Amino acid sequence: CESKTSNSPFPSPFQLAALERQVFDFLGYQWAPILANFLHIIIVILGLFGTIQYRPRYIVVYAIWTAIWVTWNIFIICFYLEVGGLSKDSELLTFNISRHQSWWSENGPGCVRKEASMSGIKGLDNHSYISVIGCALEYRYIEVMHSSFQILVALVGFVYACYVVSVFTEEEDSFDFIGGFDPFPLYHVNEKPTNLLFKQTYL
Repeated sequence: CESKTSNSPFPSPFQLAALERQVFDFLGYQWAPILANFLHIIIVILGLFGTIQYRPRYIVVYAIWTAIWVTWNIFIICFYLEVGGLSKDSELLTFNISRHQSWWSENGPGCVRKEASMSGIKGLDNHSYISVIGCALEYRYIEVMHSSFQILVALVGFVYACYVVSVFTEEEDSFDFIGGFDPFPLYHVNEKPTNLLFKQTYL
């Protein structure tokens, strides 16, 4: 039984949003978001497979994941807005193995990146001091907008996933109603009672 909904392009925009987020996190060497985005892409693909192959359970997994994804993006927003003692300058998102920051911190709209040699300072030979000026928008607000967009997309995905699951469930119920899973064949004919057979034989 093929569903008309199975050909729906349900996760396509969600995949594009996840890939776009992954690219910029890779450029900024943000390891924690990279791992989260990778898992998100896998779950989105699983949701696509479940939609095409008529697997409601896979779509339910995607719907559950959207709640986790929303929670993660709320944490990212709190991180960059420094809510609850969090600091955007910490190395939390890089697992404390590097001092990289968001790619947008040096490449945001209007940002001009300047490097100044620090060879005259003892112990800092062959190093450069990087300053960024002229940014039209601070990078943390760009990251907040990114996460807010991901939350919006996730909420839309959750609603659509629930709709697809309900459609699949209704189709299964209607198929059961017309005898699709009836253990008795449709051509089954009730046999005559044995007492009638005895009367006919006696006559």
